[in-house]
Amino acid sequence: MLKPDHAKGSSCRCEWKLLPRICGVLWLWLAALSITPAPAVAAEVAVEKSDLFIARRGGYHTYRIPGIVMTLDGTLLAYATARDGDIWDYGNYDTVLRRSTDGGKTWSPMEVLVDAGKSTVDNCVLIVDKKRKGVVHHLYCVDYAHTYYRCSTDHARTFSPAAEIAKPFAALASEYKFILQATGPGHGIQLDSGRLIVPIWLSPSKHQFPSAVSVIYSDDLGDTWNRGPIIVRSGDPPTHPMEGVVAQLRDGRVMMNIRNEAEAHRRAVAYSPNGAMDWTAPKFDAKLQEPICFGSLLAVPREIAGLGGVLLFSNPDNVARSVDIGPKHYRDRKNMTVKLSLNDGTDWAKSLVIEPGFSGYSDLCVAPDGTVYCMYERGAVSSYYDPAAITLARFNLRRWLQPHEQKE
Repeated sequence: MLKPDHAKGSSCRCEWKLLPRICGVLWLWLAALSITPAPAVAAEVAVEKSDLFIARRGGYHTYRIPGIVMTLDGTLLAYATARDGDIWDYGNYDTVLRRSTDGGKTWSPMEVLVDAGKSTVDNCVLIVDKKRKGVVHHLYCVDYAHTYYRCSTDHARTFSPAAEIAKPFAALASEYKFILQATGPGHGIQLDSGRLIVPIWLSPSKHQFPSAVSVIYSDDLGDTWNRGPIIVRSGDPPTHPMEGVVAQLRDGRVMMNIRNEAEAHRRAVAYSPNGAMDWTAPKFDAKLQEPICFGSLLAVPREIAGLGGVLLFSNPDNVARSVDIGPKHYRDRKNMTVKLSLNDGTDWAKSLVIEPGFSGYSDLCVAPDGTVYCMYERGAVSSYYDPAAITLARFNLRRWLQPHEQKE
């Protein structure tokens, strides 16, 4: 159990009344009965599922904010935020981890990756270093006020002492006054050049809006970190932008796909030639629906896909509202879908529904044998902010790509 010695913070608790909980569960159940799966499902693709973190088990109340990566020795690392006694964004929260060395068939017992006492540990980001075998970079936030970095050289079995990443956030504060800072979540990326990139979001309010999106990056394999520009902020067309995800395209550019609260209910997309500077103004992708929820983006290496330009995107693909939970402009988090692009996101050729019911945050990774892993929040206990489980779905990308494999 790894426990960096962070300063202790205060803990928040949410008191539940019995009647509202019963009503909320009833509404969720009734809405789930009316879900209609999206028609664009590839019937030949078999999807296997297993629950990795189950609510009210393992000593925690709720598990949220999943992430998954595969190390260079083939170990899957599945991680999540473990929330003690609450479902909201502040409390006595840890980051927990499970490992699989057989492609997700079996998993190790849950272990605590980060415990900062009574503080909120959240928004874990892992990056597997493609240049150095065994190296895994780890970033996370404490109380949404401090961001930390540490490094493993043994495939995430042990880590270096945590060091705060302060300089880039101090530089950003001179341009944008914020009190909240958050990494990711999900996974970050490493460019072909070796540059490490992690999306971040900032807010001057504990309500998390208004907000702004940027990146931090490292050109020395995590030793030092720098800030990017403010890519988008509240007041721009992608209203209240928050959690972003990045992928390197086949021409070397970096795409960022951004959660936002605009009335268009579409994901916002921006591009940079280097993943750090010169970002384009975000534009909405008409094919990617936005219920207002984190989504995941993944560039599939050519050696795995058999062709270049293959992107995967996952999120709850829904803009209908049937449950009166959350702000009026939010949409039901359901219909977890993985979409596939064969041309770097210019359009999306296929969709695979993983979970037609309630589903929330997700993260993607792909193995050298072409297995795609989608880890996502599934079901609802009291609301879809209180998922029943963090579930892992896996399927074969190469089977899904047929007959496109040899047509580049």
